[in-house]
Amino acid sequence: MDAQRKKGILDVCVLAVLKKGPSYGYLIIRDISRCIDISESTLYPILKRLEQNGSLRTYRQEYNGRTRKYYELTETGQQRIDVFLDEWDELQRMYHFIEEENQRETVKEMEPESVSDYHESEYSGWSEAVRADEKMEKCEEEM
Repeated sequence: MDAQRKKGILDVCVLAVLKKGPSYGYLIIRDISRCIDISESTLYPILKRLEQNGSLRTYRQEYNGRTRKYYELTETGQQRIDVFLDEWDELQRMYHFIEEENQRETVKEMEPESVSDYHESEYSGWSEAVRADEKMEKCEEEM
């Protein structure tokens, strides 16, 4: 997977884990590992970036004699999850478009007579729209 795309998705995975409540590094890694392997060296820069952009906040709390740093989802972080989920429908449409186009016969694979039929069917609506635009321009020029 593309590194930038993966980075953005990992950010949202971290935020999604925090949706159920505050958590700390080890538990976040454990929870995300159900979906994708992630190491501490990957997680902590993500947490720092999410804190800096306001998607989460931190606090420290004593646990068994040690101070543990907790991460908590903010309203900004929830909005980021919501935007990601809203974009998912669009991403699925793009994925299906790419998948369908990839499965189509290429022009090189077609028989010569079917190439012209293909072009006529694919572009007939476009040609009509261009002709309509040309007529409109001609009318405007005459006025």
